[in-house]
Amino acid sequence: MRLSAPERRIQILDVALGVFSRRGYHGASMNDVAEAAGVSKPVLYQHFGSKEELYVSLVGEVGNRLSRAVSEAIPTGTDPRSRIIAGLGAYFGFVAAHRDEFRLLFGSGTTREGALATGGRDVERLLARTIAGLLGTTLPADRRLLVAHGIVGLAEGTCRHWLASDLQLDPTELATEVGEVVWAGLRTLPLGS
Repeated sequence: MRLSAPERRIQILDVALGVFSRRGYHGASMNDVAEAAGVSKPVLYQHFGSKEELYVSLVGEVGNRLSRAVSEAIPTGTDPRSRIIAGLGAYFGFVAAHRDEFRLLFGSGTTREGALATGGRDVERLLARTIAGLLGTTLPADRRLLVAHGIVGLAEGTCRHWLASDLQLDPTELATEVGEVVWAGLRTLPLGS
C-alpha cells in the first residue's frame, strides 16, 4: 500500500527515531534511515533535504511532545507544590514510555552545538518558562527563570541516571520524591502567590 506524503514523512520520522537513538547523530547515515524505513534514498531526500534537516525535524517533534505532556499536566495540580509534582510526573512518565525519545533529546550521543542542539535547548527553555510561571511573582522574572532551569536540569539529570542504570522505577513515585526535594528548596524562596 502506498503512503501519502504526510504519512510517509511520519513513517520516516518514526524509523529515524530508532536509528538516531541507537547510533547517535554521527553514527547514523541516511542510508541507514532509508533502509530501515524501506524507502530509497531519493524518496528519503524528497522529504528531508539532509541528515541534519531530518534530525532537527525529529528533535523538534519529540521536544514538542514532551513539552505538551508537561504543560498539560501542570494545571491538574491545585497548588504550586502539586503542580510541580504533576509536571515532573508527566516528564518522568514520558521518559518511561519513550526512552528512545529522551535519549534523542538529551542522551550522551546528542550533539550540543550548532543547529543540531536547537531542539534540546528549545525544550529546556519551554519547560523552564512553564515552571517559572508557577513560582509566583515576588522573585524577579529572571531569577524565576534561572530557578526553573535548575529544576529542568534536575529532572534531566535524574532521567539520565535512571536510564543509564536501567532502574525499574514508577514514574509517579519518582515524581513525588523529586518533587518533594524541589519543593523543600522552593519553600525557602520568596515566591509570593
